[in-house]
Amino acid sequence: MTANLCPYLSFDGTAREAMETYQRVLGGTLTLNTFAEFGMDGPDAERIMHGQVDTPDGILLMGSDTGPGMGFEKAAGTTVCISGTDTEKLRGWWAALAEGAQVQMPLAVQMWGDEYGAMVDRFGTPWMVNITAAPRD
Repeated sequence: MTANLCPYLSFDGTAREAMETYQRVLGGTLTLNTFAEFGMDGPDAERIMHGQVDTPDGILLMGSDTGPGMGFEKAAGTTVCISGTDTEKLRGWWAALAEGAQVQMPLAVQMWGDEYGAMVDRFGTPWMVNITAAPRD
């Protein structure tokens, strides 16, 4: 049996823009379904009921707008972390995600030897990027 663990992000009306941005940054395939596609009408019908970015790098990121009658709460206590060894790709993702973000810790080499940075993007999603240092002999 195969299992996947993936972040599922909540938005308050910005899921379409956020998921389109994440797909543009991370690549892969974007799937978006609105509440209208599942029979809902009214002012929330065009909100995203389910969105998914599935990348060739193995990243699976899901998200949606809060549904009618559901209260929206910003993310607390959870951060999306991307780590790996592809320095160029990860630096590119960092730079793109950091556009309009509140950077809490700029991407830089840390005391443990990796490049690391933390931010909250313009959609309110907390991110960490960790670029693993080359092994030392």
